[in-house]
Amino acid sequence: MSQASSVPGAGGPRSEGTRRAILRAARAMFAARGYEQTTIRAVAAQADVDASMVMRYFQSKAGLFTAAVTTDLRVPDLRSAPAGGRGELIVAYFVNRWEDPANDDKLIALLRTAVTSDAVAAQIQATLSQRLTEPIAALGAQGAPERAALIAAQLLGLALCRYIVRFDPLAAMPADAVVAAVAPAVDHYLTWQGSA
Repeated sequence: MSQASSVPGAGGPRSEGTRRAILRAARAMFAARGYEQTTIRAVAAQADVDASMVMRYFQSKAGLFTAAVTTDLRVPDLRSAPAGGRGELIVAYFVNRWEDPANDDKLIALLRTAVTSDAVAAQIQATLSQRLTEPIAALGAQGAPERAALIAAQLLGLALCRYIVRFDPLAAMPADAVVAAVAPAVDHYLTWQGSA
């Protein structure tokens, strides 16, 4: 085995395995405890590494959190759907991501932590604002940022109630039923004729 592959932090297979173990532990802890209650030492213990190793890879708790929960949101091109089907396209995109076990811990950690951390709330706001405003603006709609904010409120409320609070019967509804129920509200925001 080469030195690069056997020394943590050197970029080899063992290094990547250690990094993945730390990220898995961090996602689980941030999702369960939130940002403030999660410590570098606790994550290190869960990953079975020394706390200095966590700092070596991520430099700080903020850096660890960002790496653990970074998720690539790419809202579909709304121009590909008919006017009455755009809400369904948006809601289905987000619900499918939330229902995917590969994304679950990341999104739960973000949502749970946003309630107690201004920095995380700002991160979610910036990400959702950009990812929703761009496709809405591409439709030629006036007031795209306002429409995006209203849609984000609908989606975050849905996510909080279904996945964090687990509010029944919403939490028990089939995903396709949730999409069908929420999509008309999102369509309303896309076509709203208020101050936008």
